Amino acid sequence: MTTKDKLICATYALIALLALPATWINNIAFMQQPNNSFMDFVNAAYVNAAAASLSNDLLFVATAASMFMVIEGRRVGVRYLWLYLVFSALVAISVTFPLFLLARHIKLTNTPPEQITTES
Repeated sequence: MTTKDKLICATYALIALLALPATWINNIAFMQQPNNSFMDFVNAAYVNAAAASLSNDLLFVATAASMFMVIEGRRVGVRYLWLYLVFSALVAISVTFPLFLLARHIKLTNTPPEQITTES
């Protein structure tokens, strides 16, 4: 693995590491409130136009990222692909997507190009 590849991998890992507390500090704070059901969470995500815009943006980016993880993960042979999708919903897509990109990058750097399929 080249220095450039190591820097890319470290960047993906750092993003995931920063995203975990950035999301879960707020998730835990929400869970400690009196109204903390899933529907309360969804309603809070749409409490005003700014929150709704960010929520919709996240929803569509998460959908595209999930599609990419499935298609690209199968193409390059990323192991345990289903775990990235499950943890995207349980933890945060901002944590699992960079982890997927890290696994993908490692797989691509350790696999000869002729073994990577171009079909999706």
